[in-house]
Amino acid sequence: MNLKKFLPLLPILLLAGCSTTGTFTRMTASQQPRNADNLYPVEVAFNSDQQALRWDSVRPYVIVHGQPFPLRPVPIVKNRWEGLVPVPPTANSVTYRFKFDYLCNSFGTDPQPDSSWSPSYTLKVLDQ
Repeated sequence: MNLKKFLPLLPILLLAGCSTTGTFTRMTASQQPRNADNLYPVEVAFNSDQQALRWDSVRPYVIVHGQPFPLRPVPIVKNRWEGLVPVPPTANSVTYRFKFDYLCNSFGTDPQPDSSWSPSYTLKVLDQ
């Protein structure tokens, strides 16, 4: 591809900014024993090679039945977050996803909001 054909595409490539998805790694077992408070810990690692992503703006959530529950950073470990997922005492499993909202730097404008969604995961709760 010669340079003259590439130059008209440059503005489109620059505007693409942060629009690619990050990488999610679930750090939690897919099965946990039932507990009395019906809250189960989940942990995720989120990484992105997008240079425009503003890491100080990251707001992570775990989504259960459409309801967001905030995640908190894992102490000392970079790019890992943890939280609790509610599972009713009558249920044996729950499906959840992680959502990360953040800002991306943009040329000539204020930072723009973006987000990444993980695949769906299932947590099985085992009766003892």
